[in-house]
Amino acid sequence: MSGPAQDIARQIREGARSATAVLDATLARVRERDPRYNCFTALTESRARQEAAAIDARRARGEPLPPLAGVPYAVKNLFDIADEVTLAGGRVNASNPPAPRDATLVERMRQAGAVLIGALNMDEHAYGFTTENSNYGACRNPHDTSRIAGGSSGGSAAAVAGGLVPLTLGSDTNGSIRVPSSLCGVFGLKPTFGRLPRAGSFPFVGSLDHLGPFAASAGDLAVAYDALQGPDASDAACAQRPSEPALPALAQGAHGLRVAVLGGYFSDWAGPQARRAVEIAAQALGASAVVELPDTARARAAAFVITAAEGGALHRRKLVTHYDYYEPLSRDRLVAGSLVPAAWVQQAQRIRHRAYRQALALFEQYDVLIAPATPVPATPIGANWLTLAGQQLPARASMGILTQPISCIGLPVCTAPIWPENGQDGHLPLGVQLIGAPWREADCLRAAQALQLAGAAHVRPL
Repeated sequence: MSGPAQDIARQIREGARSATAVLDATLARVRERDPRYNCFTALTESRARQEAAAIDARRARGEPLPPLAGVPYAVKNLFDIADEVTLAGGRVNASNPPAPRDATLVERMRQAGAVLIGALNMDEHAYGFTTENSNYGACRNPHDTSRIAGGSSGGSAAAVAGGLVPLTLGSDTNGSIRVPSSLCGVFGLKPTFGRLPRAGSFPFVGSLDHLGPFAASAGDLAVAYDALQGPDASDAACAQRPSEPALPALAQGAHGLRVAVLGGYFSDWAGPQARRAVEIAAQALGASAVVELPDTARARAAAFVITAAEGGALHRRKLVTHYDYYEPLSRDRLVAGSLVPAAWVQQAQRIRHRAYRQALALFEQYDVLIAPATPVPATPIGANWLTLAGQQLPARASMGILTQPISCIGLPVCTAPIWPENGQDGHLPLGVQLIGAPWREADCLRAAQALQLAGAAHVRPL
């Protein structure tokens, strides 16, 4: 099943549309709709016009076109864009010099023929799950603009959900691709830790940071993911990993995939819409069992400790000199993180390794594990609390309660958009995590494609 990005590339290859015409329509749509959503922090129109014109010139010369020829896309504003300041959502970075070159993944998108139209809103320094950015304004959910888009890659998910662009790039440290994908109702891929190079992106937690794409279909997600793959010596985590194309595997569907539902912790901390979303996905994929990861709660705690320590260490010097420039939602947590004892971090890493081994044992029996991506649908902008499992929990931190344990152990996950359509939030989506064994992104994408073909997962156009 193709998607908007593949359709655009095909139309341009066949001469039905020019890349310049596609760009004009995209920019007009962004200018019309984005004031309601607040996805973009910058447009790169001059660059986009040059890239679109280059694609049209290649077609006029009869040259073969790359897979994403003329497809507009945008990136979370922590990706380096040549000659633009990399904000990472922070006012403290606004006076930095422009990036001298593109991030590795931006360069790979250009090589694949995609046309970069701008940078997208996010939580400051990727430390949040809501994209209620104090510096650049809250990103709003296109399905209900009174609600959050999720974060920290909120602009990336909302731009796809709102029909502004068919593809975006974001990052995921504790859930920052999966949470906004779930809340905005789009497909998102967090690859295995070390699969895609992070060179040229503003770091948050070096031992947990992942980069990945968002799209309006599983097929588009696979095309983008394949374009982004390949080793990169400038990122030690993925210096040696060869490409393993996922798009050809989608033709297999879910046939042969051994699928189970993650229960226990992932059911206990799921609201009724989240449990219903899992039921829909499990039925469509023929899940055969309910299984548990014993150390899930400990893995989440370990993720908190590692995040606090590495994030605090990264920002320690600037917090001393520019504390007032950091937004209130994150600066005190960064200060506290800089004081975390080394012994805590060592213990967190031990727990992380143990949880990883437990997950590997499950993958001896199953290929894909299903879990909800968020405990509840999108909450109202400004909400401080949510009720879950009979407890009142902090809303912003709790949106990652189901994603943090998985990113802590670096597994690949595709989020697929489900529409539970029950309760007072029946108009809102809530995604499921399709979790694979290390380096088995293709299995996650096959499951997402199967859900899409079955009508269980889809993106609702606006």
